[in-house]
Amino acid sequence: MTGFYYEFEQPLEELKKKIDELRELERRIGVDLKDEISVLEQKLLNLRIEINSNLTRWQRVLIARHPARPYTLDYIKMIMSDFIELHGDRLFADDKAIIGGFAMFEGHKIVVIGHQKGRDTKENIYRNFGMAHPEGYRKAMRIMELGAKFRLPVVIFIDTPGAYPGIGAEERGQAEAIARNLMKMSELPTPIIIVIIGEGASGGALGIGLGDVILMMENAWYSVISPEGCAAILWRSREEAPRAAESLKLTAKDLLELGMIDKIIPEPPGGAHWDWNNAAQAVKAAIKQELERLINIPTDTLLEKRFKKYRRMGVFVEEKK
Repeated sequence: MTGFYYEFEQPLEELKKKIDELRELERRIGVDLKDEISVLEQKLLNLRIEINSNLTRWQRVLIARHPARPYTLDYIKMIMSDFIELHGDRLFADDKAIIGGFAMFEGHKIVVIGHQKGRDTKENIYRNFGMAHPEGYRKAMRIMELGAKFRLPVVIFIDTPGAYPGIGAEERGQAEAIARNLMKMSELPTPIIIVIIGEGASGGALGIGLGDVILMMENAWYSVISPEGCAAILWRSREEAPRAAESLKLTAKDLLELGMIDKIIPEPPGGAHWDWNNAAQAVKAAIKQELERLINIPTDTLLEKRFKKYRRMGVFVEEKK
């Protein structure tokens, strides 16, 4: 947990500072303050639980963007082993906003792919803030097809504010790359597990987001447009983003009710940035459960279920009055 706090987290900041001060005092003068620290830690935990249970949709969007939240490479390091990263789309370049390669997960050889953001300005520029170019989506598909060739399951982590909207990306076929990925993922003959770990914005997320099961972390968001983009279109002001977030119904709870995702992965109280290890263990358990289920399904049946899953989305029935 870094020293960054949102406005609604200010009570947590004050308690955390007191705990850190007591620990420093204990270290400096050698006085046993474990009981006092324990009381404050329990108070901090209770406050995190209370705040977490009353978050608005906009506040969950902010938590999904928290700079101390674990990213794709962090989860790979915590729950997988023997990761071998692959680079380039064999057409133009190696997009650093999307990473992927082979890994071991709970005794299974898999392919893992995901958006990658940066921790500071320099790294964010290097990773293009997690916004992929066409070559990123083509690299992802190249890796997926390589995995399918060797009958390896595919695990995908989604965390992006959107596909990169620059002129160069459009010139190189941004929309075509995303559309082609959707087509190819719909028929990829191997299990695909999607995990939305942070932001899931528009085609940027969907470009690597079609799979057999969609898991979503409790404080992630997933929508056709960002709250700011929606607010700018509807109300001509990005300041209306909280209002837009309420209308978009973009939280994990909303999307589970709408049938757009399959399961919510619980986070530590206050968000994954408070406890990386427990967040990673929750993600690991969810992936393991789905992986062991999917690998036992015959390929023909798997593809048929995948097709029907997406055909069901958006279906509604009007009642006659």
